[in-house]
Amino acid sequence: MDLPGFFIRTANHTGHRRRTSQPDSTVARTCLLPPFKESHLGNITVRRRRSAFAAGLATLAMAAGLATVPAQAADKTKYIALGDSFAAGQGAGPYLDDCYRSGNTYSELADETKAIKLVANEACSGKTTQDVVDSQLGRLNKSTELVTITAGGNNLGFGAIITYCGVALAGATPGQECAAATAYATAQLEGGQLYRDVVSMIEGVQAAAPNAKIVVTGYPYLLDPIPAGQTGAAALFIYQATGLADDLNGAIAEAAGDTGATYVDVRSAFLGHGALSPVPWINLGGAGSPDSFHPNAEGYEAYYATLDAAGAYSAG
Repeated sequence: MDLPGFFIRTANHTGHRRRTSQPDSTVARTCLLPPFKESHLGNITVRRRRSAFAAGLATLAMAAGLATVPAQAADKTKYIALGDSFAAGQGAGPYLDDCYRSGNTYSELADETKAIKLVANEACSGKTTQDVVDSQLGRLNKSTELVTITAGGNNLGFGAIITYCGVALAGATPGQECAAATAYATAQLEGGQLYRDVVSMIEGVQAAAPNAKIVVTGYPYLLDPIPAGQTGAAALFIYQATGLADDLNGAIAEAAGDTGATYVDVRSAFLGHGALSPVPWINLGGAGSPDSFHPNAEGYEAYYATLDAAGAYSAG
């Protein structure tokens, strides 16, 4: 961009002025040699700068202000989200694809802040920790600065537990399918397999994004915990779901701690907002609904707020 012509002093013609048009590269030099008009008051020479100098300063200030815009954009933390349906945004809709990715998920909410640039939300419904490693690391590289992960629930077959054991909420008696699903999840937890799976996933992310801060989230209680001592079928299912959530979060937290990742627990943020509460942040839905037992938009806002309060989106 050519700046408007203004006067400069030349080295060989002191007292004379030459009108010229300067390119951007000479802005600073030109403004340091402003035009002046000499007048004599006795033995004192007074130099009065012309308005062109003020115009030159204004142009320089405007150019400097414009130059800060790309710098601010470059300062945003490069962020990639990984995981399963709880990272994709399932439950909050509307959905962008068959992975049930939603613009209302916590990573998209972070992208609305000044400090974060969401490069990609690679999370997808139904994925296990191994799926994260196999199919979601392609966008990670040395320039990636932040990675969040929510994964591990599908390793336990949690969907089968909800399907076959959750019938108790409607007053039905769970059958053998519930017992088998529960036994599988218990074996994954008690045998340490889930812990090892999460460790392997985090190490895979660390290898793909060696300079990134890695934050692993837990899962909320889908149903609010209830006092002990109740014997109804629905109460027994709630006890079961609460215990599995605690064990699942415990394994994820341990794996994160042992690999140097940051673990963020969201259970307390959701207390009082389970699927059966007066103000639910977990969808109850109906049979076949993809939203069932996933956070709604308010739930993902709680996820984001908890991550933000824990410093997940701060530098370092």
